[in-house]
This record gives sequence, C-alpha cells and structure tokens, in this order.
Amino acid sequence: MPASVGFLVIDTADPDLLVPFWCGLLGVEVDTTIGDGQFVVLSPSSDGLTVGFQRVPEAKDGKNRLHLDLVVEDLDAATAEIEALGGRWLEPGGTRELEGFRWRVMADPEGNEFDIDVLPPG
Repeated sequence: MPASVGFLVIDTADPDLLVPFWCGLLGVEVDTTIGDGQFVVLSPSSDGLTVGFQRVPEAKDGKNRLHLDLVVEDLDAATAEIEALGGRWLEPGGTRELEGFRWRVMADPEGNEFDIDVLPPG
C-alpha cells in the first residue's frame, strides 16, 4: 500500500517561538491547534506542503537527520528575511555550490536546520 506525505512535523520545545517564524517564512498562517497547543498545523504552502509542530519536552540536540530545502530566487534577500524573522545563517560567508546548485545552511530560532537553495538556470 503506497503512503502519501500528510505533514512535515517539526519537534519544538516552544511552538509559540517557531510558529511565527515559519508562518512568515512560508507565507502561511495557523490552520489548526490540537490538544491545547500540543500540535500546531499551518495552512498548506503554495506548493502544497503542510508543516506542523509538535511540542516535546527536550531541546534540540545534534544535527537534524532530515531537513527542508526551500527554493528561493535570491540567497542574500532570503538570508536577510530569515534573520529578520529570528533565524540565522549557520555558516556566514559560506555559500555552498555544486554543479550549478547554490545553497546556504540556515536555522530557525530553536536551531532546526534547513537550506535555502537557488536552482541552476535551465
């Protein structure tokens, strides 16, 4: 039986800290809050991805084993927006490049890593 992706869920010690960051970054809003804030689900993004947050008791520890790659048109503009929302560039000055792909490793306010990518032309 094939499965389909329903949500991408990010663990968080404080959904109230992360929800405004991700809403601003993805251009979405809160769709549903479940279990007195145990789960917060955002409205689907323009590409159909639905991100949610699950409250957990422990803080993030170590590197993510799964991360989002967000496609942007301008790395500098996206980096500035992420920083204005409370995120950070994990390797300032270190834009990575491979076979025409360029990306930066970023983190949300709790340290969850994600990349911003500019795709090669064509």
